[in-house]
Amino acid sequence: TNRAQFYLDVPTGPFYGFNRPGAKASQGIIRNWWRQGMMGGAKAHYDGVVAFSQTDFTKDLKEITVPTLVMHGDDDQIVPYADSGPLSAKLVKGAILKTYKGFPHGMPTTQAETINADLLAFIKS
Repeated sequence: TNRAQFYLDVPTGPFYGFNRPGAKASQGIIRNWWRQGMMGGAKAHYDGVVAFSQTDFTKDLKEITVPTLVMHGDDDQIVPYADSGPLSAKLVKGAILKTYKGFPHGMPTTQAETINADLLAFIKS
């Protein structure tokens, strides 16, 4: 596999939702994602993916006792919404689930104004 090409293909496509009809891809965002990917070691990236994709966090989520905001876009092509956001929010006692219609996995970057405003409102509440 061509590692450099992979780090162009993922942000160009599903990560930021740039593969959706009408989406306008940001070359700056794509290039920055590529830069970050190429700076990291392949083994470290692999180990990170294994850790978060094969670890059952159920027990950990049930032990959270601080106010928690779970934010998830319903057009996440990397971590499907139905498989993560609502389930995580149910496991954390008193968690608030904020669902973003049409937002991708990379929503903190592509929708920073909305995400940051909601984070600040949650922190202030």
